[in-house]
Amino acid sequence: MRYFVYIIQSQKDSTLYIGQTNDLDERLLRHNQGRSKYTKAKKPWKLLHSEMFETRSEAVKRENKLKSLRRRDLLFKLINSAG
Repeated sequence: MRYFVYIIQSQKDSTLYIGQTNDLDERLLRHNQGRSKYTKAKKPWKLLHSEMFETRSEAVKRENKLKSLRRRDLLFKLINSAG
């Protein structure tokens, strides 16, 4: 099974959200349908960046690393360098 770490951005107020999942399309749909507690009030969301991993453990480690950055400019640098 593949796992994804993703960064989405609220189109309402530009908030960034970082998460991990094994079904990226379904997870983005859940965010945009308001079925995620934290992101519910800030929908709609657009996918800015995703990375694929072979194990959930790898994905969780990467998610935690990205969340530790905390600075939007570093996250946008990552996003821009990947594309």
